[in-house]
This record gives sequence, C-alpha cells and structure tokens, in this order.
Amino acid sequence: MSLNTIFQFLVPKDKKFFPLFEEASSNLIELASYLHEAVNQPLKEREVLFQKIDKLEERGEEITRQTNLELSRNFITPFDREDIHALITSIDNVADNLQGAASRMRLYQVDKITKSIRKLTEINLEACQNIDTAVKELKGFKNIKNITAACARINKLENKSDNVYNKAVFEIFENETDVKNLLKYKEVLSVLETATDKCKSVAGVLESIAVKHS
Repeated sequence: MSLNTIFQFLVPKDKKFFPLFEEASSNLIELASYLHEAVNQPLKEREVLFQKIDKLEERGEEITRQTNLELSRNFITPFDREDIHALITSIDNVADNLQGAASRMRLYQVDKITKSIRKLTEINLEACQNIDTAVKELKGFKNIKNITAACARINKLENKSDNVYNKAVFEIFENETDVKNLLKYKEVLSVLETATDKCKSVAGVLESIAVKHS
C-alpha cells in the first residue's frame, strides 16, 4: 500500500478533483454533440457550431490547467497523482482531436459530409458519453463494475471506428478522382479515428484506476 493510499484513510476525501473530472467529461460530451450536430447541417450553418466547439475546447484546456494546478497545491489526493494527471490529460486529448476535426472541416470547406464522417462523429459521441459514465463512478469507488463496463464499451466502439475508417479510406481511394478532395476527406477521417483512439486511452486510464481500488 502506497503512502498516499495510507493517508487517504486518515484525512477527508478531497472535494476539488472529482468536480473537475466531471466538468471535463461533461464538457467533452457537449463538444462531441456539437460536432455530430455540425456534420448533419448544411455548410453555411456549421460555423456557429464550430465556434462553440472552439470555446469548449478552450474550456477543456482550462479545466486541465486547473486540475494540474490543484495537483501542485494539494499533498493529499483522492488517488495516485500520476493517475490524476493521466486522466485529465487523456480527456483533453480527445477534445483536441474532436476540435481538430471541426477545424479541418472548416479550413478545407468540406461541403459534402459522407456517411462515414457522420458515423465516426456518432461513435465518438457515444464513446464520450461512456467516459462521462465512468468518470461519475470514480467518486467513492462504490461501483467499480460500472467503470469497467463503460470502458469495455469504449473499446468496442474503438474497434468499430477502425472498421468504419478503413472502409471509408478504401472507398475514397477507389472512387475519388479529385486529389484535393481525396486528401481533405482522408485528413478529416483520420483525425476522427484518432479521437476514438484517444477515447480508448481514457478508458485505459480509468481501468487502471479501477483495478487499484477494486
């Protein structure tokens, strides 16, 4: 048993980190929701949603900064310091990639949104919802099974994302004759697929935390 774990039995549980975790995961859902909404809107109506995504990504960075600041201020933490850093950083990485996908769609003026792009934003939204579910179960560690179940669903979604991405890239190279279109669609798809990979990374951190407290 680590020294930090021993201290956890001797002092009240920290009340600062869990609200930050939950705010980060809620922010992530909102960002993913706006992205999925954006790809179901005409080009001229997406800009407002893209601006909201930018603000949410900035908010996510601020939550990450605040969490790391609390780490430097607090000697006693609700669980291992490296796990806190890994969790908030991995959540922020998901937000970065989702915002990156929106940024590329805006930059490249992607007019026609393919079914694959819509499917990947849907998968990412569902993965983010499962991250939020697991994060909310961290407080008190009373329902470890709920955490591991949510992580298992995220892993399945990541596998699904790989399949959608691989099929989409094959179809682009098979059917697209305009090199510019080929490159911009490939780029957007790649960032969306990476976002799901980052969701899997969050699940890995959450599972590691769950195992330590099971």
